[in-house]
Amino acid sequence: MLRRCLSQAITAPLPHWQEGFFDHLLRSDESHAEKWEYVRQNPVRAGLCHQPEEWPYQGEIVLIDRV
Repeated sequence: MLRRCLSQAITAPLPHWQEGFFDHLLRSDESHAEKWEYVRQNPVRAGLCHQPEEWPYQGEIVLIDRV
């Protein structure tokens, strides 16, 4: 639903989304931790820094309730 709404609001030419992208429902704390670590490592994989801690744009914008 979010993707559909954003697609309608984006005025840039298509495609708006990475091919093969899909939403994934996080079902447990372990899954959340695994996915968060993957995201933390993105700037390292892209060669933007050597350690995730060096990347200034990390952290949760909104605390997610994992209960």
